[in-house]
Amino acid sequence: MIEEGRALFLQIAESIEDQIVDGSLDEESQAPSTNELAAFYRINPATAAKGVSMLVDTGVLYKRRGIGMFVAAGARERVRTARREAFSDRYLEPLLAEAARIGIDPDELAALITQRAAASAANTSPATSERTDA
Repeated sequence: MIEEGRALFLQIAESIEDQIVDGSLDEESQAPSTNELAAFYRINPATAAKGVSMLVDTGVLYKRRGIGMFVAAGARERVRTARREAFSDRYLEPLLAEAARIGIDPDELAALITQRAAASAANTSPATSERTDA
């Protein structure tokens, strides 16, 4: 899970955010401790603490004195909003630039995305009919 070339504390923070976004870490539930994260990822506890502190600074986690770190109310939507904003810079800007370089206009690009999304949805949706053997 640890990715070379990216700061470990950022990966820790992103991993916790992923758990919040996908619902495996609910709002107001206890987040993994710094020591648990350090042991799981086999990293220095200070590195794990830096990732957790980053989430505290953004209001995603909060500390209950003597108990531990907890997911803040509204954290899921806060993380999703931040990721949506970053999505454009990280994915859409390069996509639009490359499309323009190779002569794909915005309408054609939108059609390609729609087609690909439909194909992807068709490949991942459960079968609508059940097989019956007589």
